[in-house]
Amino acid sequence: MGKGIRYSGEFKQEAVNQVVVHGYSVGEVADRLGISSKTLYQYCRQFLAESGRLYQR
Repeated sequence: MGKGIRYSGEFKQEAVNQVVVHGYSVGEVADRLGISSKTLYQYCRQFLAESGRLYQR
């Protein structure tokens, strides 16, 4: 079960930027930041869903 750690929005955004903008692999970024790949994939999905909603406005 998870540790219950909550990361700031800025932390999540930076993690996603490293994957989406800078082209690092999810595994590499997750290892470097000390989070699971599954968690980082969730952050990426959230980001893509939110950016899609902004685009529709």
